[in-house]
Amino acid sequence: MSQDQTNSQIVKTKKTVYHLVNSFVVKPIFGTYFRGKVTGKEKVPLEGKLIIVSNHASVFDPPLLSAGIPRPVSYMAKQELFTEGFFGNLIKSLGAYPVNREGFDRKAIRQAVSLLEEGWATGIFIEGTRTPDGRIHNPKLGAALIAAKAQAPLLPVALCGTEKIVVKGQKLPKSVKVHLKIGDIIPPPTSGKKENLETITAQCASAINQLVDCFD
Repeated sequence: MSQDQTNSQIVKTKKTVYHLVNSFVVKPIFGTYFRGKVTGKEKVPLEGKLIIVSNHASVFDPPLLSAGIPRPVSYMAKQELFTEGFFGNLIKSLGAYPVNREGFDRKAIRQAVSLLEEGWATGIFIEGTRTPDGRIHNPKLGAALIAAKAQAPLLPVALCGTEKIVVKGQKLPKSVKVHLKIGDIIPPPTSGKKENLETITAQCASAINQLVDCFD
């Protein structure tokens, strides 16, 4: 078997595992325990390069994002999550890969571009960390940079209600209503110049906040 065939088989196996875990573990939890609702699913391109930019308010956001998007999504997650036993294995099986938030993580960016080439959508929490109200306050330029490098369009998505899942002093996640709202495609930056990245990043942040603000 050639190296290309081997790589193709690895990609196929990863996507199979993703679909199994998403279908039999994550989606049932999303639909029942969190009474999950998805709006705008028809706006998700099912093929081609795609970067999903989202807000981030809960540790549960990565799998819940996967539950609502009708195609495989790999995403950056802080490297500390991969040491958390079951949860670390869960998000890894859903295509997550670690990112070092302390600086400019070139390895994570290269991995994101590589996964886009393999047919995965790439999910990025544009704030880079969780916010208590689920809104975007200080968006980072990483998603726009990857979009410029890969010439991949961006899709703003809002996870609404997840900020209420974890309650201090409560061991189990709270069963709250989660609404995943999908916005309209934003074209990639025409170049990697800072001003272009800032313009697209601001568009993404504004689109996500508008979706969050009209949460029902």
